[in-house]
Amino acid sequence: MPAVTVEDISILPKLPVAEGTERPVLSLTSAPSGFEGEGFPVRRAFAGVDLARLDPFVHMDQMGEVDYAPGEPKGTAWHPHRGFETVTYMIDGTFQHQDSAGGGGIITNGDTQWMTAGAGILHIEAPPEALVMSGGLFHGIQLWVNLPSADKWVPPRYQDIRSKEVALVSSADGGALVRVIAGEVGGHGGPGATHTPMAMVHATVSPGGRLELPWPSEFNALVYVLGGQGKVGSEGAAIKTGQMVVFGAGDSMVVSADERQEGPARELDILVLGGRPIGEPVAAYGPFVMNTRAEIAQAFEDYEKGKLGVIPADHIGH
Repeated sequence: MPAVTVEDISILPKLPVAEGTERPVLSLTSAPSGFEGEGFPVRRAFAGVDLARLDPFVHMDQMGEVDYAPGEPKGTAWHPHRGFETVTYMIDGTFQHQDSAGGGGIITNGDTQWMTAGAGILHIEAPPEALVMSGGLFHGIQLWVNLPSADKWVPPRYQDIRSKEVALVSSADGGALVRVIAGEVGGHGGPGATHTPMAMVHATVSPGGRLELPWPSEFNALVYVLGGQGKVGSEGAAIKTGQMVVFGAGDSMVVSADERQEGPARELDILVLGGRPIGEPVAAYGPFVMNTRAEIAQAFEDYEKGKLGVIPADHIGH
């Protein structure tokens, strides 16, 4: 079960009843598994999805869900970024962040870190030493949000969003807990400040429950299944853990949870994403997301010259 929950969902404000056109399902894909950083398991959520339908998003990994034994937790080495924003949402467990612009800290159990790489930054993400020693549950999301060309050279920025700051609301029928992390959904706004207009929601739908989620019509709409089984759209397409749904145009989307949940999931957990498409050429290679191949080459050259930042003397992992 996700760390951020409530004992009595009935006390929460409710989303308005969805109005307008329901969004149709355009595609359904399954995320392949792999490894990131020093070897922590991930699912590549966007694999197989038409890139034009993802805009303004570029990349997303589901990290875990894994229950580490003592000594097993892993992170990343120091690495650079330029031209986009990284969003790390820790559903369960603990991660430590540090960057060359002075940002950083520990995020745990529902916290989010929002790092705008902009013109360039170096950073590292790693489990704290105590977690490495003890082991424990690790489950999170890392999302890359593209920046328009006008914002690719903004100074780096770091936001530390604590779990208690996230807006908690319920579905109209009380069958789903909705956590609004960024953007505005049904009149409820999340704390994340974004350069690119977007919304990010984590919803837990009870078995047999139905979530009719109002969604800004100017945004695209993506639903990723973090855990559990259910159905989406008026088509009733079946979904399960590790699958990505792309919706078409409209004003709302419908997701329901199966009465019977197989495996470890007791409920249907989904991440809902959407943003205003940027509509610019995307040149992405390694840790950089720019508009042209020449800008990618420049980013590598600037990194080698130390122009993207310097690792602090008191850095993690030294």
